[in-house]
Amino acid sequence: VQLVESGGGLVQAGGSLRLSCAASGRTFSRNAMGWFREAPGKDREFVAAINSSGRGTHYRDSVKGRFTISRDNAKNTVNLQMNSLKPEDTAVYYCAARKNVFTEMGITSGEYAYWGQGTQVTVSS
Repeated sequence: VQLVESGGGLVQAGGSLRLSCAASGRTFSRNAMGWFREAPGKDREFVAAINSSGRGTHYRDSVKGRFTISRDNAKNTVNLQMNSLKPEDTAVYYCAARKNVFTEMGITSGEYAYWGQGTQVTVSS
């Protein structure tokens, strides 16, 4: 599985961005997917996850109510809609996929086998 993120950029606090992740592979609909982020000097952290069907989602507490993860299995894409952005959301955001034997969500980076190259999100105050 190859993953390519897009949609990052610079936005003012309170603004919105929509990240997209395009996945290759014929078995995308069986991969649980996740978004992680890594800020300078900090460890990579879980942001959101979605199971293979798209009916199950999970978020880190600090983004609940602001971020929404979704997927379109027909288009092999997973998205992260980010609203009410805060300066502390500034980070490189990574799309990740679990191996297709795992259809349920994971919340640790070690549970994901495939990673994109990352896209920078910068929120100015």
